[in-house]
Amino acid sequence: MKEVQAIVHDKTGTLTKGKPELTDIIILDETMTEEDVLFYAGSVETGSEHPLGTAIVRGAQERGLSLESPGSFTSFRGRGVEGSVKGSMVRVGKPDLLPAEAINEEIERQFSELQQQAKTVMIVGLDDRPIGIVAVADTLKDDSIEAIRELEAMGLKTIMLTGDNEQTAKAIAEKLGMSDIYAEVMPDEKVDVVKKAQEKYGMVAMVGDGINDAPALAQANVGVAIGTGTDIAIESGDIILVRGDISGLVSAIKLSRETFRKIKQNLFWAFFYNIVAIPLATFGLMHPVFAEVAMAISSISVVTNANLLRRADISPSYEAGPD
Repeated sequence: MKEVQAIVHDKTGTLTKGKPELTDIIILDETMTEEDVLFYAGSVETGSEHPLGTAIVRGAQERGLSLESPGSFTSFRGRGVEGSVKGSMVRVGKPDLLPAEAINEEIERQFSELQQQAKTVMIVGLDDRPIGIVAVADTLKDDSIEAIRELEAMGLKTIMLTGDNEQTAKAIAEKLGMSDIYAEVMPDEKVDVVKKAQEKYGMVAMVGDGINDAPALAQANVGVAIGTGTDIAIESGDIILVRGDISGLVSAIKLSRETFRKIKQNLFWAFFYNIVAIPLATFGLMHPVFAEVAMAISSISVVTNANLLRRADISPSYEAGPD
């Protein structure tokens, strides 16, 4: 861990709490109301297990809407979902799920404004025509900003990996103060991102919590799994952050550096005593008993010095949040 030069962070569930909430509903069709848009979006998303879809469903239920299960359902990885609701085909996701001519400049402008606010934005289409826009935001963990700042201050490059639009990703990365971002990354492309980071920076750690993070955790020089995440991610990690907060990552790096410092100190003392005492005893310049005492002192000093590691301050320089 002490050799790591860069750390790749998966965004959702790692830097954020992984519990996105519905924040905006924009009407694009005058024949529709906010409730109509949310009904269609929420109904088709009942077939999805993605956190963004869950946020839309939860938002609809909180508004008292009675949703329907889609008659058919298809998930387009990294793009969105579609399904039939009341005999119509409903699509929720990126604008490219709808015909290109259905997306005008006004829709693009509204998308851009919401993305600049670090929100994930999705179009809602009904039979190939846009009827609304929904936006979802995931709250950053209490200690994410402070942890990233400290990691950067320690000389490490921090990289964010996300499936979000690049504009949304940049807004979040700027808030966190991260060195680099990889946006619009598909689940099966995460390993490639880690490989690129290794080519660019050398030794790389990867932090993740989901099922699709497991291959990237295995590819990284050090895999760091969030303890509140999935079992397969935890099994793939070399280090487990049990509480789930990023401040544990700061402590892990400090502990690694302190441990290696103790190793070097102990090697010095072990060799120092033996290099001085053994030749003197060999040539009769020191009584063998004194040489044996020197070797015993060497062992005692090494063990004592190692135990001083307990006193090393590996806590973050800020006060970690309750997570």
